[in-house]
Order: sequence, then structure tokens, then C-alpha cells
Amino acid sequence: MATEVKVPTLGESVTEATVGQWLKKPGDAVKIDEPIASLETDKVAVEVPSPVAGVMGEQLVKEGDTVNVGAVIATVEAGGAPAAKAESAAPAPVKTEAAPAPAPAPAPAPVAAPAAAPAVEADGGSITLSPAVRRLVLEHGLDPSRIPGTGKDGRLTKDDVMAAISAGTAVAAAVPSAAPAAAAPAAAGDPSRHQERVKMTRLRQTVAKRLKEAQNNAAILTTFNDVDMTAVIAARTKYKDLFEKKHGVRLGFMGFFVKAACMALKDIPGVNGQIEGDEIIYNDFCDISVAVSAPNGLVVPVIRNAESLSIAEIEKTIGEFGKKAKDGTLTMADMAGGTFTISNGGVFGSLMSTPIINPPQSGVLGLHRIEDRAVVVNGQVVVRPMMYLALSYDHRLVDGREAVTFLVAIKNAIEDPTRLLIDL
Repeated sequence: MATEVKVPTLGESVTEATVGQWLKKPGDAVKIDEPIASLETDKVAVEVPSPVAGVMGEQLVKEGDTVNVGAVIATVEAGGAPAAKAESAAPAPVKTEAAPAPAPAPAPAPVAAPAAAPAVEADGGSITLSPAVRRLVLEHGLDPSRIPGTGKDGRLTKDDVMAAISAGTAVAAAVPSAAPAAAAPAAAGDPSRHQERVKMTRLRQTVAKRLKEAQNNAAILTTFNDVDMTAVIAARTKYKDLFEKKHGVRLGFMGFFVKAACMALKDIPGVNGQIEGDEIIYNDFCDISVAVSAPNGLVVPVIRNAESLSIAEIEKTIGEFGKKAKDGTLTMADMAGGTFTISNGGVFGSLMSTPIINPPQSGVLGLHRIEDRAVVVNGQVVVRPMMYLALSYDHRLVDGREAVTFLVAIKNAIEDPTRLLIDL
């Protein structure tokens, strides 16, 4: 009997999603609660589990289609058996009718042809690959089965492929013997001018829409400062082993910046506020949105009441968000709300940027890479590890004086971390 698979509840106020990828094909065996499809909402990817164990039946929608909550997208044949097994049993009765026929059977010697078939499956064969990963594998001609996956259930992620390419451990896919002859004209011809048209994911469409709305609706201005990271680096170097041993998480720089931001937001409440109609809402709590890189794009989960958390609790929360983002298990609740955002482009090598605020928030702090620069300290030219800070803010709510004061407060707290302990 076929069981219908419906689109699950996706979160508050979310009524539809896009079918991002089918994780099972018709005829595949599935276990109960095993993901069979991935849906993309405005903020997160949601996996649809199988309600029963059995065999994947008909797929009623295609990848890229928009579906509503409660819509039937597929069927699962409960307790069925894969079709391949039924086919393999069928030829058995024919043997009794054609008993004299075994003698001519050895004649078809050219069995070499089927050997090329596995090589054609360079796009992953039976391995489930996301569109982005499949495209990357094909572009570089790699064998995905030889790359270890770190995603959910051992799935291959884009980061896994890029890491294998960078480390030189990626293995080229086997090429059929007939391929070199076909490839020769392309090698001798003009440089490739290939184009590929890919539909934007729902997440990317939402990001584009919200960022453009921010530019259209808010008076965005960016103020810069730089900060000497010497004290924080020294503290991290001195205590990182003890910190990890006690708290079970690595001591990073984000914990310091989140605490410094919470202190500055209390002093400059406008940066932690928002405009709603003709009113200004001031928040006496700090829900800090932290930009995290995920396989499907940048997401911003929220650290609730960060002002009341220790640096260890903040680092643990960020670590959990990073793991959930990599596994694709972030929920709508993880990213709802947020009063202020911190975006660390420095991990990707950015020297300076002008981040865009995340509406309805009024401010975003951009962190950048740390590099040794010559600076003047007490009349002497010395080399210090410096970082540029950027605060983008809604000038309708935050004045330039407040923005500069906010950045100076961050700078003072990072250059003298003792301030974080005594709330100064």
C-alpha cells in the first residue's frame, strides 16, 4: 500500500518551500524517518523524512518546484521490495525451456563494452550529491566516491570537495576508452566559452531581496576603525589549552567581540534598536546574530541574551551553530529575531568591507583579517597585529557620533580585555 509523503510544517509564518533536491529515486529502499527530499525555505533547508519503511514510489513534483505546507510530494510503498529483485527472479523459468542453448552462449566474447559503463557515472553514480557539489565535481573531473564526506550521514559537501582539491587528495574520475578521441578536437580548438544557467535557490532569492530592501529603505552609512589584537592574541595563546580542557570548546576571537559588542550596545542603545513605523524600539537585551557559512550560503543564527553569557557559553553556542549549519539542521527558531549582527569576513581573508545591515536591525559589525602592520606606539614605530573594524548602521536612527563612540568602545575592550571583566 502506498503512503503519501507530505510537506511538513516549516515554521511560523512559512507556508511554502522549494524542492531543492530529491535524496531518493523511485525504486530505492528507504527506512522510516530517512530523508527522501530536501526543501529550501526562505532561511533554511528542511529535510522531508519517510513516514514508513519500504520502497520509494512516485515523485509528484520536480526539483525547483514550489510546494505548500501539507502538499503531497511523493509516495512510499510500505514493505515493498525493489523492482530489481523481481527482475532478477524472472529469467529463472526460461532456463527449462531453452536447456540445449548453453553451448552457443560462450560465443558473444565482446564483454568489454559494459566495462565502460561505470566510468560514465562520473557525476556520482549512486552517491547523492547536491547540485552545487555535482557541478564542482564535474568541472574538475573528480571521482566523488574517493572524497570523504563530512555532511549529514556522510554526505559530500562543497567544502569537502574544495578541501580535497586544495590538499591535492582529490582523485580524477575514470575516463571511458572512447573519450580521448572525442576530447581531442576540443583540446585543439578555441578556449572554452561554456555558460551555465542555474536557477537561484529560494535562500539566495530571499537574501538578495532582503539586502536590496535594506539599501532602499535604510540610510546605510559605514564607519571604520582599527584595533590592536595583541592583548587578545596573548590571552588566547596563554589560556587556549586550559580553556578547551575545562569547557570542551576552543577559545576563539568571536567570544571576545560578542562580549565587547554587548557592552557597547548597552552604552549606545540606538545601535541595538530598530525603527517600526514612526516609532523606535529600544531593546534592553542583546540577541546577537552571527554570520555562519553553510553549504547553501550564509546564514545568521542568533545567540539569545548574549549579554548574560560567559565567553565560554558564547563559544559553545557558536560551535553548535557551525555544526548545525554544516549538517543542514539549523531551524527557523535558530535564526528568528536578532537585534544586532556580527559578520567575520576575516576568516576568508577580507581586509576591509562595508557590510549591509540585516533588517529590521540598525547595525552590523564587520570583522576582518588580522595582519601585521607598522603603527606608532608611544612615539615608536612598532609592528602590531591589526584588524580593521567596520560598523554599518541606519543613519535614520544612529548618528555619526554614536557610531564612532560604539566602535571606540569595541576597540578599547579588545585592546584591554580586562574591561570585559569589570564592565568598563
